[in-house]
Amino acid sequence: MNQAPSRTAGQYLQDMLSRLLQQIGLLAGGAVVFAALVLFAGLSLVGAIIGFAALLAGIALLPTRASSPSDPDTAASPLLLDMPASTVAIFADALIEPCLVLDRRRIVLHANLAARQEYPGVSTGNPISFSMRNPDLVRAIDVAMRTGRTSSIELHETVPSQTWHKVVVAPLNRPGLDWLSDEDRQLLVTFQSLTELKQVEALRSDFIANASHELRTPLASLRGFIDTLLGPAAKDTAAREKFLGIMQGQAERMSKLIDDLLSLSRIEMHQHVRPTGSIDLAALLREVREGLMTQAKAAEIDIRLNLFAGSSTTIGDRGQLYEVFENLLDNAIKYGAGGRFVDVSLEPAGRTGFQHMVTVIDYGQGVEPEHVPRLTERFYRIDADASRKKKGTGLGLAIVKHIVNRHRGQLSIKSKPGEGMRVEVLLP
Repeated sequence: MNQAPSRTAGQYLQDMLSRLLQQIGLLAGGAVVFAALVLFAGLSLVGAIIGFAALLAGIALLPTRASSPSDPDTAASPLLLDMPASTVAIFADALIEPCLVLDRRRIVLHANLAARQEYPGVSTGNPISFSMRNPDLVRAIDVAMRTGRTSSIELHETVPSQTWHKVVVAPLNRPGLDWLSDEDRQLLVTFQSLTELKQVEALRSDFIANASHELRTPLASLRGFIDTLLGPAAKDTAAREKFLGIMQGQAERMSKLIDDLLSLSRIEMHQHVRPTGSIDLAALLREVREGLMTQAKAAEIDIRLNLFAGSSTTIGDRGQLYEVFENLLDNAIKYGAGGRFVDVSLEPAGRTGFQHMVTVIDYGQGVEPEHVPRLTERFYRIDADASRKKKGTGLGLAIVKHIVNRHRGQLSIKSKPGEGMRVEVLLP
């Protein structure tokens, strides 16, 4: 902001009318005083006229713009131009990003609402260094104040949480005045949040690294067995059959991982589109149970269904909801093998905004509470080796979370060591 905005003709007219009305009010008040002096105080007409003339002289000497030191607009934010309100403060309050106005002593003259919410320690009348001591920020403010040139930095804060901001420190140059000699010079400090962008970038980097690692391991195994079959084991029938079996398992693992990645990508692509199909949840849960009976019997687990008698029709994408409950039951069978049962129930949600609640409970080992919030992260595993042995990709619960979000539902996971895991899916 290199130049203060010029006032329009309408603004000049507004100023003139405001001053005229003030003076008319004072004249009217003076006339009342004049009448009172004559009628009630017994003052002579000549004395009253002299007093009224003194009042008129005082009005003529009044400044064109009155301000009170206690007025926050005028005391905290001096005007750049002769206007009846603080242009800088109004401009700062209109911004949705945090914004501060500093004077030449680095004292905070004004903080908009976003700045007060983001940095509650900042208060007007105190130097900025009292509440924000980041060396890069202090240096940028000093440079802008000494040179009159705009400077910017990236501000990274770790307390109370990790945040990133692009901070721009811009001098408010007043037309016709030299910056260094202007005793009323001010700085405008704006904060643009980069936190979400940084988090997305971190997630993207982690996703690529994890996906590459998950694909590299079976691919390296396949290449090793292929080299062995082409070399020493070329004529060894028993070794060839053994290696081909292992290679088939690795290929299936890679295929499952790629399928999950593609499924997650498709879900994210249509995340904003709410499903419109009609589904019978009870029938869907029976179908999912039937599809996993062989796996459940192999793990010596009985899947028990508890479906309420009322209507179980809901709005949703049948294929995606099938994937949700298939993943949840598959996880319960794999990781809840310590128990003898997996309970699946469908009942009215009993919560505002939701109609149905599907609960999947296993009675396995459970997990520590600190792991629970991270279970829906991509590739997050508590025990990576055990997960790979069970042919897990680390994407199942991430897919579940995204599908539930697309259906405007709610996912809840509860677990304690030795008490198994309880997963609730609420659907509107």
